[in-house]
Amino acid sequence: MRQCLDENALDLMFRKARTQNDWLPLPVESKVLEAIWDDARMGPTSANCSPARMVFVTTKAAKEKLRPSLMEGNVEKVMDAPVTVIIGYDTAFYEKLPVLFPHTDAKSCFIGNDDLIQETAFWNGTLQAAYLMLAARAHGLDCGPMSGFENEQVDDIFFKGTTIRSNFICSLGYGSDKKLYPRGPRLSFAEACRVE
Repeated sequence: MRQCLDENALDLMFRKARTQNDWLPLPVESKVLEAIWDDARMGPTSANCSPARMVFVTTKAAKEKLRPSLMEGNVEKVMDAPVTVIIGYDTAFYEKLPVLFPHTDAKSCFIGNDDLIQETAFWNGTLQAAYLMLAARAHGLDCGPMSGFENEQVDDIFFKGTTIRSNFICSLGYGSDKKLYPRGPRLSFAEACRVE
Protein backbone atom coordinates (compact mmCIF):
# COMPACT_ATOMS: atom_id res chain seq x y z
CA MET A 1 0.00 0.00 0.00
CA ARG A 2 1.04 3.57 -0.61
CA GLN A 3 1.94 5.77 2.32
CA CYS A 4 -0.87 8.04 3.55
CA LEU A 5 -0.62 11.63 4.69
CA ASP A 6 -0.18 11.92 8.44
CA GLU A 7 -2.77 13.49 10.72
CA ASN A 8 -1.01 16.87 10.75
CA ALA A 9 -1.05 17.08 6.95
CA LEU A 10 -4.73 16.16 6.83
CA ASP A 11 -5.48 18.83 9.44
CA LEU A 12 -3.51 21.41 7.43
CA MET A 13 -5.28 20.66 4.17
CA PHE A 14 -8.80 19.77 5.32
CA ARG A 15 -9.81 19.34 8.95
CA LYS A 16 -8.48 22.55 10.49
CA ALA A 17 -8.15 24.66 7.34
CA ARG A 18 -10.55 27.61 7.16
CA THR A 19 -11.72 30.10 4.59
CA GLN A 20 -9.89 33.28 5.53
CA ASN A 21 -11.31 36.81 5.54
CA ASP A 22 -8.43 38.70 7.16
CA TRP A 23 -4.72 38.63 6.42
CA LEU A 24 -1.44 39.15 8.21
CA PRO A 25 0.83 41.72 6.49
CA LEU A 26 3.29 39.07 5.36
CA PRO A 27 4.39 38.74 1.72
CA VAL A 28 4.14 35.57 -0.34
CA GLU A 29 7.25 35.05 -2.45
CA SER A 30 7.00 34.34 -6.17
CA LYS A 31 8.87 31.06 -5.70
CA VAL A 32 6.06 29.88 -3.38
CA LEU A 33 3.45 30.73 -6.02
CA GLU A 34 5.47 28.81 -8.61
CA ALA A 35 5.76 25.82 -6.27
CA ILE A 36 1.99 25.87 -5.68
CA TRP A 37 1.32 25.86 -9.43
CA ASP A 38 3.90 23.11 -10.02
CA ASP A 39 2.00 20.89 -7.59
CA ALA A 40 -1.53 21.91 -8.62
CA ARG A 41 -0.88 21.26 -12.31
CA MET A 42 -0.24 17.59 -11.57
CA GLY A 43 -3.88 16.94 -10.63
CA PRO A 44 -5.89 15.05 -13.25
CA THR A 45 -8.15 16.68 -15.83
CA SER A 46 -10.12 15.03 -18.61
CA ALA A 47 -7.78 14.21 -21.50
CA ASN A 48 -5.15 16.17 -19.57
CA CYS A 49 -6.81 19.26 -21.06
CA SER A 50 -5.50 21.61 -18.33
CA PRO A 51 -7.63 24.67 -19.20
CA ALA A 52 -6.96 26.70 -16.03
CA ARG A 53 -5.14 29.99 -16.44
CA MET A 54 -4.11 32.06 -13.42
CA VAL A 55 -3.26 35.69 -12.81
CA PHE A 56 -1.55 36.19 -9.44
CA VAL A 57 -2.44 39.75 -8.44
CA THR A 58 0.25 40.92 -6.02
CA THR A 59 0.99 44.60 -6.65
CA LYS A 60 -0.99 47.58 -5.44
CA ALA A 61 -1.48 48.71 -9.05
CA ALA A 62 -2.90 45.35 -10.10
CA LYS A 63 -5.20 45.26 -7.06
CA GLU A 64 -6.50 48.71 -7.98
CA LYS A 65 -7.33 47.41 -11.45
CA LEU A 66 -9.29 44.60 -9.81
CA ARG A 67 -11.03 46.78 -7.19
CA PRO A 68 -13.89 48.23 -9.34
CA SER A 69 -15.14 44.74 -10.24
CA LEU A 70 -15.45 43.59 -6.61
CA MET A 71 -18.61 43.46 -4.54
CA GLU A 72 -18.32 45.85 -1.59
CA GLY A 73 -17.98 43.02 0.93
CA ASN A 74 -14.95 41.60 -0.90
CA VAL A 75 -12.91 44.77 -1.39
CA GLU A 76 -11.05 44.62 1.93
CA LYS A 77 -10.46 40.87 1.61
CA VAL A 78 -8.71 41.42 -1.71
CA MET A 79 -6.89 44.67 -0.99
CA ASP A 80 -5.42 43.37 2.29
CA ALA A 81 -4.38 39.97 0.95
CA PRO A 82 -0.79 39.50 -0.20
CA VAL A 83 -2.06 37.69 -3.31
CA THR A 84 -5.38 37.31 -5.04
CA VAL A 85 -5.53 34.78 -7.84
CA ILE A 86 -7.85 35.37 -10.76
CA ILE A 87 -8.70 31.83 -11.74
CA GLY A 88 -9.69 31.58 -15.36
CA TYR A 89 -10.19 28.94 -18.01
CA ASP A 90 -9.06 28.97 -21.61
CA THR A 91 -11.77 28.16 -24.16
CA ALA A 92 -9.01 27.38 -26.68
CA PHE A 93 -7.46 24.77 -24.38
CA TYR A 94 -7.89 22.12 -27.08
CA GLU A 95 -5.13 23.76 -29.16
CA LYS A 96 -2.62 22.37 -26.64
CA LEU A 97 -4.01 18.82 -26.69
CA PRO A 98 -1.53 17.53 -29.30
CA VAL A 99 1.18 18.23 -26.71
CA LEU A 100 -0.76 17.45 -23.52
CA PHE A 101 -2.57 14.35 -24.82
CA PRO A 102 -0.38 13.15 -27.72
CA HIS A 103 -1.42 9.50 -27.99
CA THR A 104 -4.70 10.27 -29.76
CA ASP A 105 -6.34 13.08 -31.73
CA ALA A 106 -8.42 14.56 -28.90
CA LYS A 107 -8.32 18.05 -30.43
CA SER A 108 -10.66 17.07 -33.27
CA CYS A 109 -13.41 16.16 -30.75
CA PHE A 110 -13.65 19.82 -29.74
CA ILE A 111 -13.29 21.77 -32.98
CA GLY A 112 -16.65 23.33 -33.81
CA ASN A 113 -18.35 21.94 -30.68
CA ASP A 114 -18.81 25.10 -28.63
CA ASP A 115 -20.98 23.49 -25.94
CA LEU A 116 -18.41 20.76 -25.30
CA ILE A 117 -15.58 23.31 -25.28
CA GLN A 118 -17.31 25.52 -22.71
CA GLU A 119 -18.36 22.63 -20.49
CA THR A 120 -14.92 20.99 -20.57
CA ALA A 121 -13.04 24.24 -20.00
CA PHE A 122 -15.26 25.39 -17.14
CA TRP A 123 -15.49 22.15 -15.20
CA ASN A 124 -11.86 21.14 -15.60
CA GLY A 125 -10.70 24.69 -14.86
CA THR A 126 -12.78 24.62 -11.67
CA LEU A 127 -11.22 21.29 -10.76
CA GLN A 128 -7.76 22.75 -11.23
CA ALA A 129 -8.72 25.68 -9.01
CA ALA A 130 -9.51 23.20 -6.24
CA TYR A 131 -6.10 21.61 -6.75
CA LEU A 132 -4.56 25.07 -6.49
CA MET A 133 -6.21 25.75 -3.14
CA LEU A 134 -5.11 22.38 -1.75
CA ALA A 135 -1.57 22.99 -3.02
CA ALA A 136 -1.59 26.43 -1.37
CA ARG A 137 -2.63 24.89 1.92
CA ALA A 138 0.03 22.19 1.54
CA HIS A 139 2.61 24.99 1.18
CA GLY A 140 1.41 26.66 4.39
CA LEU A 141 -0.87 29.34 2.92
CA ASP A 142 -4.47 30.10 3.74
CA CYS A 143 -7.17 30.59 1.10
CA GLY A 144 -10.15 32.89 0.72
CA PRO A 145 -12.11 31.94 -2.41
CA MET A 146 -14.77 34.39 -3.66
CA SER A 147 -17.27 34.69 -6.45
CA GLY A 148 -18.48 38.20 -5.63
CA PHE A 149 -17.16 40.18 -8.59
CA GLU A 150 -18.13 41.19 -12.13
CA ASN A 151 -16.67 38.54 -14.42
CA GLU A 152 -17.09 40.55 -17.61
CA GLN A 153 -15.26 43.50 -16.11
CA VAL A 154 -12.39 41.31 -14.92
CA ASP A 155 -12.19 39.63 -18.33
CA ASP A 156 -12.04 43.01 -20.05
CA ILE A 157 -9.24 44.21 -17.78
CA PHE A 158 -7.10 41.09 -17.41
CA PHE A 159 -7.99 38.83 -20.37
CA LYS A 160 -8.97 41.23 -23.15
CA GLY A 161 -8.16 39.91 -26.61
CA THR A 162 -7.71 36.34 -25.35
CA THR A 163 -9.82 33.19 -25.17
CA ILE A 164 -9.56 33.14 -21.36
CA ARG A 165 -12.59 33.78 -19.15
CA SER A 166 -12.62 34.31 -15.38
CA ASN A 167 -14.23 31.76 -13.10
CA PHE A 168 -13.66 32.97 -9.53
CA ILE A 169 -10.99 34.63 -7.42
CA CYS A 170 -9.09 33.38 -4.39
CA SER A 171 -6.99 35.38 -1.97
CA LEU A 172 -3.86 33.69 -0.66
CA GLY A 173 -1.62 34.49 2.27
CA TYR A 174 -1.32 33.96 5.99
CA GLY A 175 -4.68 34.33 7.70
CA SER A 176 -5.00 36.30 10.93
CA ASP A 177 -8.01 34.32 12.24
CA LYS A 178 -9.56 37.61 13.49
CA LYS A 179 -12.56 37.46 11.18
CA LEU A 180 -13.28 33.77 11.02
CA TYR A 181 -16.89 32.74 11.12
CA PRO A 182 -17.79 29.66 13.18
CA ARG A 183 -17.19 26.60 11.04
CA GLY A 184 -20.31 25.65 9.17
CA PRO A 185 -21.65 22.13 9.45
CA ARG A 186 -20.89 19.55 6.80
CA LEU A 187 -23.00 16.66 5.57
CA SER A 188 -22.12 13.23 6.93
CA PHE A 189 -21.24 10.28 4.72
CA ALA A 190 -24.73 8.86 5.29
CA GLU A 191 -26.37 12.14 4.25
CA ALA A 192 -24.35 12.72 1.09
CA CYS A 193 -23.10 9.35 -0.09
CA ARG A 194 -24.07 5.78 -0.79
CA VAL A 195 -22.19 2.65 -1.66
CA GLU A 196 -23.71 0.25 -4.19
